[in-house]
Parts: sequence; C-alpha cells; structure tokens
Amino acid sequence: MAISTPPLKPISEDFLPTLERTLAQRPAIEAFADRVVEAGLRNVFLVGCGGSLLASYPAQYLFDRHGTRFPVSLLTSNEFIYRHPAALGPGSLVVVMSHTGTTKETVRAAEFARAAGATVASITQLPESPLAKAGDVAFAYESDDTVTDAKHLLIGQLGLALLDRVGDYPDYAGAIRTLDALPAAMLAAKVGSEDRSAAIAARLHAEPITYVIGSGPSYGTAYGFAMCFLQEMQWMHAAAYNAGEFFHGAMEVITEDVAAIVLLGEDETRPMGERARVFMEKYSRKAAFIDVKDMTLPGIEPAWRAFASPFALGSVVWRLAQHYEAATGHSLDIRRYMFQVEY
Repeated sequence: MAISTPPLKPISEDFLPTLERTLAQRPAIEAFADRVVEAGLRNVFLVGCGGSLLASYPAQYLFDRHGTRFPVSLLTSNEFIYRHPAALGPGSLVVVMSHTGTTKETVRAAEFARAAGATVASITQLPESPLAKAGDVAFAYESDDTVTDAKHLLIGQLGLALLDRVGDYPDYAGAIRTLDALPAAMLAAKVGSEDRSAAIAARLHAEPITYVIGSGPSYGTAYGFAMCFLQEMQWMHAAAYNAGEFFHGAMEVITEDVAAIVLLGEDETRPMGERARVFMEKYSRKAAFIDVKDMTLPGIEPAWRAFASPFALGSVVWRLAQHYEAATGHSLDIRRYMFQVEY
C-alpha cells in the first residue's frame, strides 16, 4: 500500500499580523538606539545559536556595508563566552536571539555580557522568556509560526537605527519606506514562488546530500536551510557554502548526479551567485536556483530591491522547507535529539 504524504501547510494566517507587530516596535527600537549611541557605543556583537545566529547575517552585512563608527562581530553563543572578546565591556552592545528564549548558552551569553558591563538587547518570541528577562531590553514577535522573517525585521530595524544615529546610513527614510512595504512584498514572493518551490522539493527531497550555496546577506539563509531545515528538521545530509569559498575546495565533489541549491540575491554580491550558477548549470543535472530577480516584490521601489533582497529570499526559502515537509512526510517539528535528550 502506498503511504500518502501530508498536504502542504498553508502560509500562516499570522504572517502579516506578526510582521506588522514587529514594525510597530520601531519607536521603541529607535529610542533604544538613541540611548546606546548617546552612552558611547564602541562595538556590537551579534550572538545566538543555529537559526537565531544565522538570522543575524543580513544585519551583519548591513553593518559591513555602511558602518564606519563601530566594529561588529557575529559569534555563536558558547564561542562568545569561551572566547571572551577583549573588547567586550562598557560601550558594547550585545544583540542576543533565541526563538524559545530558553536556549541555555544564549541566556548565559546575555548574562555574561551584562556582567562585563555591556548593554544587551534580546530578540525572542515571548516578552517574559528567560532571554527577554536577561537583557536590558527585549523585542518580541509573539508568534510560533512566523519566526525568521520577524527576526530579520526586528534586527534589521535595530541595525538601521544604529547606523542612522551615528551618521552612517545615507537614506534612512528610504529604508523605512522599504521596511514598511516588506510584509506584503514577502508574502507575494512566497505565493509567487510556490510552483518553483514545489518543483524543487519534488526533485531533490530524496537526494543523499544537498549542497546549498549563497553569498553576502543571504549566506545565512543558505547555511540555515542546510543545517536547520534539511539536517535538523528533515534529517537529510546537507552542507552550505559561501558562493566564493565554494570554488576553493567544495566544487570538487560536484558531479552531474550531485544536488545543489543556489541562492541568488540582488545585492552587491550577486556576481558570486551567478558564477556558482554558471558552474552548476555546466556540471550538475540536479541543480536548482532561487533568484530574487524572478520574484515580484510589490511596493518595493526598484532602487531598494537590493536592500529587500535578503528578506524576500529568506521568506521564500522558509516556505521551501514546508514544501520539503509535504514531499517527505517528515514533520518539521520532529527531532531525534533536540529537546528530547540532555546534550
């Protein structure tokens, strides 16, 4: 008897309300940015684990592209604690993220940072979680379905506000217009990519290994899809590579029967993704491509598509994971070890 797979879950009804709720926190985020800059901001650390750490990559890219007044580091929570950066202290801002707000090493990282004299901003689901309480301030999105997209918008708003307050962002008003248009644009990107996402999941869900390639602000999305969605949530072998680093070793394992997904944004690192696409089209019969240029982003001005690109791409890739779930019949909520055993 054939085993039927579950139907594709609908896009969550709370998608738009959750993102509107995150945008409504802008006055509080701007007030917080005012406070830390006026207090003498020296450096920023973006800290978390797994998907929460990877959700910081677009913000780190934003800081790298525009920031001149303070250095920014991205570290996994335990690495942050055990490395104990010498520059951590008064004048440091540590942004910690955890969906549950109970990730032990991230809560410890927040406590560690505050003990060193740093200011801590928590981004999490619930305003009363242990991580929220461990920070000086907490920004919560209060959804169990719309997670990564909400994190992207919250940390994106904080990054922009900080850059604006130190005079490093050239058009804050334009960025705010784009942020306000993003919820509808991201939803349109999800809906418009449904056929492509279904086709990718149908083609690749049974592959023995899948390589996921991205660059710039979307590298975290590639890393997150490989590790969090395919490995953690689907128990599939996968690995992610930066599109530039891919050509310095990993390319040697590609043959016509090796599966790969290449993510292409419209940001400044797009040539790196295009180089990877050309290579994959030549040497693999099992390569798939997710390109923001193929997405309709209503309300996004042409000059701001590069800025919107990682938000839209991340949203579509999260939806792709749900297509994999429907194709494999393996729930994204099932874990073998995480939350099941001591580790």
